[in-house]
Amino acid sequence: MKNIHLIAAARPNFMKIAPLYHALSKESWCCVSIVHTGQHYDPNMSDAFFRDLAMPKPHFHLEIGSGSHAEQTGGVMIAYEKVALADKPDWIVVVGDVNSTAACAMVGAKLWIPVVHLEAGLRSRDRRMPEEINRLVTDSIADVLWTPSRDGDENLKREGVPAERIECIGNIMIDSYEMLRGVIEADATRGGLGLAPQSYGVVTLHRPSNVDTREALAPLVESLLAVSQRVPLVFAVHPRTRKKLQEFGLMERLTGSGAIRAVDPLGYIQFMNLVTGARVVVTDSGGVQEETTYLGIPCLTLRENTERPVTVTEGSNQLVTPGSLVGALDAALAKHGRSGHVPDLWDGRAASRAVASLKRRSGVKA
Repeated sequence: MKNIHLIAAARPNFMKIAPLYHALSKESWCCVSIVHTGQHYDPNMSDAFFRDLAMPKPHFHLEIGSGSHAEQTGGVMIAYEKVALADKPDWIVVVGDVNSTAACAMVGAKLWIPVVHLEAGLRSRDRRMPEEINRLVTDSIADVLWTPSRDGDENLKREGVPAERIECIGNIMIDSYEMLRGVIEADATRGGLGLAPQSYGVVTLHRPSNVDTREALAPLVESLLAVSQRVPLVFAVHPRTRKKLQEFGLMERLTGSGAIRAVDPLGYIQFMNLVTGARVVVTDSGGVQEETTYLGIPCLTLRENTERPVTVTEGSNQLVTPGSLVGALDAALAKHGRSGHVPDLWDGRAASRAVASLKRRSGVKA
């Protein structure tokens, strides 16, 4: 029986491993364990997601916590190497682009344990982003690269990755949404806030380039206030962002008009209940770009670039600056009906393709 480790570290990881965990746990040829590195240690950012996604408590918890990029990466490598040596996985599946992704991939590579990268091949081509470094490192040493879209395949081929290591399985974030669609639709979060469908916008911001300095964050607050005069906003405030808003004295400015409602970070079900009813979403999150594309909801992404260009070329996403945000919002509000279309293989069946891939590569006969 093959022993498979699924690595989770941050809230987007939890959503991506959940469908794969549920699919693998039904298979007789393998056993699957969840390894939580503890990179996100706030219960609102971790425990709620495990509960919402019907996953068990992690089989291994590394409890790394916060720290610099070097401290997190080194801490995860030291802690996970001990787990890998003791439990001897046949496969390590790393997810996304956080420090734990690259760290566990390096552990696997140096112990000669095959590594699979789920959500491989994404590129922003901006090496100022720590996530881009993690993607490049992980993809260069992983044995199997599961891409969410065809542009990921092309990126890897241009970097010299052999075709036999690349498999486009589709976007597993959509599996999570479809797995919980009924629960999301029945959730009371939107109603509890007194929000009618299509009457509000949702905001999420957390990237250091947007929130870590007053010079970046203050203009964003002013742009959001201007947006809120056109459509009221619900701002799910990441702990990092809340800390900076308070540090720079911007929280009262943000919420003082009453048109922007700041709420604590939400579990996946609660957040998606808000998103599915939104008229527009303003974000700097990668996953939200994908979810809004699948749902056909206009998404305004406050970034210079995106590692998910398919959400712009095919989907409902648009890259904006604080200065262009209001104009882009006006254009989005002027449109009616679904925006963009759904990319190939974003169909809720990525996990089944991933299981088939692992089974085949493990030499298990059908």
